Amino acid sequence: MNPIKLLTALSIPFLMFSCSNGNREYDATGSFEATEIIVSSQANGRILLLNVAEGEQLQAGQKVGQIDSTQLYLQKMSLLSSAEGVKAQKPDINKQTAAIHEQIRTQEREKARVKSLLASNAANQKQLDDIESQIEVLQKQLLALTSTLEKSTKNISAQSTTLEIQVAQLNDQLEKTQIISPISGTVLNRYAEAGELATMGTPLFKIADTDTLYLRAYVTNDQLAQIKLNDEVSVRVDDGRGSMKPYKGQISWISDKSEFTPKTIQTKNERANLVYALKIAVSNDGYLKIGMYGEVKFK
Repeated sequence: MNPIKLLTALSIPFLMFSCSNGNREYDATGSFEATEIIVSSQANGRILLLNVAEGEQLQAGQKVGQIDSTQLYLQKMSLLSSAEGVKAQKPDINKQTAAIHEQIRTQEREKARVKSLLASNAANQKQLDDIESQIEVLQKQLLALTSTLEKSTKNISAQSTTLEIQVAQLNDQLEKTQIISPISGTVLNRYAEAGELATMGTPLFKIADTDTLYLRAYVTNDQLAQIKLNDEVSVRVDDGRGSMKPYKGQISWISDKSEFTPKTIQTKNERANLVYALKIAVSNDGYLKIGMYGEVKFK
């Protein structure tokens, strides 16, 4: 046999075996993504401070900037002053009704004295009737005055409550002038600078949670039947030295709808027209980056 033909005949099975092994090295591929949040201004005003840099690590709740809050603070002080003035108008019911109470007590003592005199025939019935009539008039006056003062108190309390609500609203707006990192993560982009004017909704910076990255991959219908949520899988990425670095992953999401195969994605059966997207959560040791290519092997 011709040596060239013999070499070719021996090479074909070897190549087929190599390709077969290569196909089994991964079941799907994709790229890493993260939970990204664009932090926007929640207040209107000049940016006094924005202490973030691209690539910087931030902690959840960390204050990184401040928007001018002078006008809001002055409004709050004005409302607090008005609230004090309103509270000062609140009537003291006990003090304002004390005189009538004293008159009633005096008439009650006089009534008791007249009754005693009437028993010894030293007074007449008309004197007792006059005192009882005067007591009744005083009690009606006391009831009317108390009712008026209570209504005034309720009205002033309502005004005071309205002002307190407005102060609470300003306190909320003042808190929103502080620029706070909503999550722990890495700053990806910075969109504003100190000194610029920000309005509500103005993007300030983008941050991503890079502690856990998600490899978005695609599988065929046949592969879909072999996996389920929370399954552990093997993930590999290029270590830059000609070999692959392994990671443990967990399937955190599987799409319930199929889609056409993205051109940039390779699957086990690349000829499949319809595939299902899935996300695999991978703990980041600091090496993984957003957009990095990865391979998946189902167990």
